[in-house]
Amino acid sequence: MIAALDATPLTVPTGGVTRYTSELARALADQFKEDQYWLLSDQPFDMPAAISPNLHKGEGPRTAAERRWWLWGLNREMTRRGVEVFHGTDFSVPYFSSRPSVMTLHDLSPWLSKDASTRVRRRVPWLLRARIPAIVITPSEAVRRAAISRFGLASDRVVAVPLAASSHFRRIDATPSPRPYFLFVGTLEPRKNIARLMEAWREVRKTQDVDLVLAGRAWDAAPPSEPGLRVLGAVPDGDLPALYSGAIAFVYPSLYEGFGLPVLEAMQCGATVITSRDPAIMEVSGGAAVHVEATDTRALAEVMRARPARREESLKRAAQFSWPATAQKTREVYDVAVRLFTR
Repeated sequence: MIAALDATPLTVPTGGVTRYTSELARALADQFKEDQYWLLSDQPFDMPAAISPNLHKGEGPRTAAERRWWLWGLNREMTRRGVEVFHGTDFSVPYFSSRPSVMTLHDLSPWLSKDASTRVRRRVPWLLRARIPAIVITPSEAVRRAAISRFGLASDRVVAVPLAASSHFRRIDATPSPRPYFLFVGTLEPRKNIARLMEAWREVRKTQDVDLVLAGRAWDAAPPSEPGLRVLGAVPDGDLPALYSGAIAFVYPSLYEGFGLPVLEAMQCGATVITSRDPAIMEVSGGAAVHVEATDTRALAEVMRARPARREESLKRAAQFSWPATAQKTREVYDVAVRLFTR
């Protein structure tokens, strides 16, 4: 099989969709040596590190007409490469295509937030109603059920394929931090519930000398500085395992998630995880995390103050996920998409 994946998420250095695209492309190429995989985008991007020889980088638009990438350019590039199936790794597939396509619907946040991209909110439902993607992939059963309900999708055309933490996320026995800290990793955006996290931490800090470390890109303005608060901004992937491993607990009180990849990364590093009761996160944690209501700041503070120990549970749960398994299930989806398209 010759398959193409949308590489547009690789135009930004960090983020869950960036990691998903990179890890999936590498795992597919590693697991299926007989296949050829192309990463395609109309924007410059960096290839993943340590790639297999069957993972290739395509070209962007060659002509003015091809700059209309999703209408003309992408299809022409796939024709040049002999692509048989396209995987839109971030809500996008070609508007018109002579080959089957698969769309990953990471979550329903574009339809739950007024700040989300209007283009995504309008385009994706139209593509789904037109059945342009033969199969829709979701990262969790929670998102699968929500997508079927919201968009009226046939249940046999929506498949949940869980993600995994990258292999470099592992327990590191480094020199202890001079100050104990709680850790949050993720984009500092409203749905991550940062304001309540900070409020709960301030309550804990009244009786315990503990810092709060926020690692991730700021959605708007970063939180103002205050004693004990460390705002690191975007942190390179290679530095995250030490942060996870050294934390008293990883605290992730998100209001809404499609999967919650940082939860799994923290677990794979053996961190105790304190998180919300979001359905997707509870599905991922499998009972290994401590859950509180996302809107209950007092309950969050009480759990953080108690400092529960869940390291062994975290490691056992994380071991149930892997990128080779994700690649295997995704490759099966490609086969189904081809069969449905050729009926």
